[in-house]
Amino acid sequence: MVYVLVSNGYFVKQLFARASIIGVALLLSACATVPMASVEESNTAKQFRSPEKGNSGLYIYRDSFIGKALKKDLYIDDKFIGESAPDVFFYKTIKAGEHKISTESEFSNNDLNIKTESGKNYFIRQYIKFGVFVGGANLEQVSEEEGKKAISKLNMAVSH
Repeated sequence: MVYVLVSNGYFVKQLFARASIIGVALLLSACATVPMASVEESNTAKQFRSPEKGNSGLYIYRDSFIGKALKKDLYIDDKFIGESAPDVFFYKTIKAGEHKISTESEFSNNDLNIKTESGKNYFIRQYIKFGVFVGGANLEQVSEEEGKKAISKLNMAVSH
């Protein structure tokens, strides 16, 4: 514990401890916010319709508790689609084929390469991991069942 000496000779150990606890609590309770799509758009995306011939549907979501105060950039084939935040998802229609999905992390982007087929939906989970200075982010492809279950509880963010 750190002791701070005040001019009148009293130690304010308790004051410092309480201030530290309050500071940590505020940091943990802070949540990042991003521009959100309308409820109607979000509900339409949650119907998980098959995309048109030649296209694939791509859902990218973040549902982890860790890193609630962090926003992380997301890219599809090096094109910025938006900043992720806790409890949000993005939906994009992409051409079927090979794609690079990237997320901003602590020191550089982390990439996930996927190959999509026409008429199918794909689900990518972004998760925050502990870092050296701030939390980093990574991506993993999940099953359709797992992706639909998670996204049904989330709200859609505006994508670029």
